[in-house]
Amino acid sequence: MFLDPRKPIATCVQSSCAGCPVHESLYCHFQGKELARFLTAVIPTFIIGVIGVYRYNAWVLAVWIAFILAYFGLIEIRVMCSHCPHYAEPGGSLKCWANYGSPKLWRYRPGPMSAMEKVVFLAGLIVIFGLPLVVLAAASNWMLAALYAAAVVGAYAFMRKTMCSHCMNFACPLNLVDEERKRAFLDNNPVVAAAWSKNE
Repeated sequence: MFLDPRKPIATCVQSSCAGCPVHESLYCHFQGKELARFLTAVIPTFIIGVIGVYRYNAWVLAVWIAFILAYFGLIEIRVMCSHCPHYAEPGGSLKCWANYGSPKLWRYRPGPMSAMEKVVFLAGLIVIFGLPLVVLAAASNWMLAALYAAAVVGAYAFMRKTMCSHCMNFACPLNLVDEERKRAFLDNNPVVAAAWSKNE
C-alpha cells in the first residue's frame, strides 16, 4: 500500500536507509499515519465548505467539486507532483500523503517548477479554498465564514509545521526544508541533484 520504509526510494543511490543523515527528518517514505494526519487537517475545511456552498447554490457546489477533482487529480499532479522524487517510484499511481491514488500520467521531471507552474499551483489552491469564503460572505453567513476561515488557517498552519518542513519535494513553493537537509538529501539522490544544478 505504501513504500517499504526499510528500502531507499527509487532516486536514492544508497543500499540501505541505515545511517542516512535525513532518514528521520525527511518524509522519504509515507505511511498511513502521514495520510491520516493530512486528512484530519484538511477534511474539516471541505465539510464546512460543502455545507456553506450547498446552502448558497447546488450548481456552484457542483462546479467547485468538479474543479477540486480536476485540480488535485490532474493539474496539481502535472505542475507540482511530477517534480517530486516520490513520482519516480514504480507503479501507475501516487502513494504519498497528499495525493494518494492519483494517476501518474506524466513523466517524472526532477528539478524546480517553472514560474508558470507555480502560478497555476498557487492559483488553484486560492480558487479551491477561497471560493467557499467568497460564497459565505456573499450570503452574509458570517458565522460559518468565520468557522471556515479558522479551519483553513488551522489546516495551513498544521501542514506547514508537520508536513512542509519534512517534505522531499523541494520544488513545491510551500516547502520549508532547510538548506542543510536539502543538501544531505541531494548527496544521496544524484539524478535529483543534477536536475537542480542545471536550473541554478
